[in-house]
Amino acid sequence: MPQRAKTDAEIEACFEVMAELRPHLKKNQFLSTVRNMESEGFRLIYIATDNIATDNKVVAAAGYRICSNLFMGKHLYVDDLVTAKANRSSGYGKRMIEWLRDEAKRSNCKFLHLDSGTHRGRAHKFYFQEGFTIASYHFSEEL
Repeated sequence: MPQRAKTDAEIEACFEVMAELRPHLKKNQFLSTVRNMESEGFRLIYIATDNIATDNKVVAAAGYRICSNLFMGKHLYVDDLVTAKANRSSGYGKRMIEWLRDEAKRSNCKFLHLDSGTHRGRAHKFYFQEGFTIASYHFSEEL
């Protein structure tokens, strides 16, 4: 079952798996970045193994926020969702989506949504299997 990363140690334990999705992240800045994002509503959850041989290693992590806008009303937006490469196709991603969906319902959100890079074909297949649809294009401009 996913759990919320609350302590500094829990947040730091998420770095390795999160860096697989976001390789630009710096380990020495990760904790302070997450703490700053928390002040903006960001929440970090994770799944760790219960295996003593792996030192209870984080195998999946997700960052999300609950907010409102004119388009969707109250919604849960997933900023980041990743399962460690060595643990993919083991059900961790499905468990994360189920938890996020339940959290959105508990919070009376109308939508659960996320963006996924155009090059992430395997992730897209997974999201379709989980009932997501492509609702729009996301445009951005680096400044």
